[in-house]
Amino acid sequence: MDGQVRADIAAALLEAYRTRIPIEPLTDKYEGLGLDDAYAIQALQIQSWLDSGAVIKGHKVGLTSGVMQRQMKVDRPDFGVLRDDMFYAEDVPVPVDAFLQPRVEPEIAFVLKKDLSGPGVTIAEAAAAVDFCLPALEIIDSRIADWRIKIGDTIADNASSGGVVLGSHPTKLFDRDLRLVGCNLFGNGTLIATGAGGAALGSPLLSLAWLANTLGEHGVGLSAGHVVLPGSVTAAKPVQPGDTWTAQFAGVGSVTVRFAT
Repeated sequence: MDGQVRADIAAALLEAYRTRIPIEPLTDKYEGLGLDDAYAIQALQIQSWLDSGAVIKGHKVGLTSGVMQRQMKVDRPDFGVLRDDMFYAEDVPVPVDAFLQPRVEPEIAFVLKKDLSGPGVTIAEAAAAVDFCLPALEIIDSRIADWRIKIGDTIADNASSGGVVLGSHPTKLFDRDLRLVGCNLFGNGTLIATGAGGAALGSPLLSLAWLANTLGEHGVGLSAGHVVLPGSVTAAKPVQPGDTWTAQFAGVGSVTVRFAT
C-alpha cells in the first residue's frame, strides 16, 4: 500500500477521534490493506499522539480468545498502545461521550518492574518481569462504524483501544495460577458474564510473552512501570450512560467503573 494512502487512513482515524463520528470499515474501502499496512497506520497515529505531547503508559493485547480469533479468521492476537489519557480513576465517573461506541472487558493487568524486550522472551522471563497484577476493566472502542471490523480494521485502529480503569489492590504472582483465576462481571448489580484467566491466550503470562516477542519484531520493547492488558476473560459488553460495571477476580480483587449519565 502506498505511503500516502496509509497517511490518509491514519488521518481519517484521527479525525474520527476528534469528531466522535465513526468511519466506514477500512477493509471494505481498501481491499489490499494487509497486516503490515495496518500496523504502519497504527504507528502513524502513535507518532501523531506523541508529537502532541501524549505519553505511552503501556500496551494491550487483543483477539486472545479462540472465539474471537475464529470470528476474525486469524490465528494470532494483535496489539495496541495505552496512552496516559486513557487511564481513568475508579472513583471518578467516566464520561461516555469521550468514546464512540464503548464496551467493557475484564482483564488481569500486569505492571512491569523491569524492561522486557523480545524476540526470544520465555514465559519464565515474562513472569520475572512482572512486579504485580491488578484487576482491570478495559474500555474498548472502535472508530469503525457499528463495530464492523476485520483484523486489519482493528489493528489500524490501535487494537480498538479506548480506556482502562485499574483496581487499587496489587497482587504478586507468587503461588498463583492465573489461568485458573475466575472472574464474575456485574453490570448494574446483575451478574452478566463469567470467565477465567485462561481465556487470554491460554494464560495471561503467555499473552505477555507473545506481546514482548511481537513488539521486538517491530523494534519496540516494554518498559518498567508500564501496564500490560493481556486480554479479556469474557466477551465484551456494551456500555450505556449511567452504567456501573464491576469485575471480581478470585484472589486478585475487584475493580469498578462508573459511567457518567
